[in-house]
Amino acid sequence: MQDVVLALLAKEPSHGYELRARLLDALGPLGDALNAGQIYVTLGRLEKAGLVAWERAEGLPDRPDRKVYALTAAGQQRVSEWLTVVDWPGLVPTEFQLKLVAAAAARLADPIALIDAQRRELLRRLRDAQGAALKEDDDSPAALLLEGLVLRLQADVRWLEACERYWTTRRAGR
Repeated sequence: MQDVVLALLAKEPSHGYELRARLLDALGPLGDALNAGQIYVTLGRLEKAGLVAWERAEGLPDRPDRKVYALTAAGQQRVSEWLTVVDWPGLVPTEFQLKLVAAAAARLADPIALIDAQRRELLRRLRDAQGAALKEDDDSPAALLLEGLVLRLQADVRWLEACERYWTTRRAGR
């Protein structure tokens, strides 16, 4: 979250409410879980780290306490570095993958039952993501993020199908 806030401030100094609105606009329905307080907590941490500084907003007699945040030189440097880092989830198993293998190895649960429950949840999330994607303009950043989410969920469902085949075959004694 910190790097995203810094990147938004790289465009122009803003107060917390503006930052949250810009972030929600970019994320669309994926930003629904974003708590307004997260922005202010993040700004406080960034200030302590010397990455942002603030000034009182002028011309707002109804809101004399409003702070406008801007990047410091260190904040600008961090945004530049963040944009050059190529990052992707590593080859680390997910919590469910570990649970499935451990439960099957220890014979604590039926792997097919675990797979079925996980598939139901993934299909629910997939329906939600597809429904949200249909409501977005095709050229919005949120539509692109939702497309990525849908594709990831579809891949996870296909992986569960492969798992089901594996354990079904093992049960059959092959």
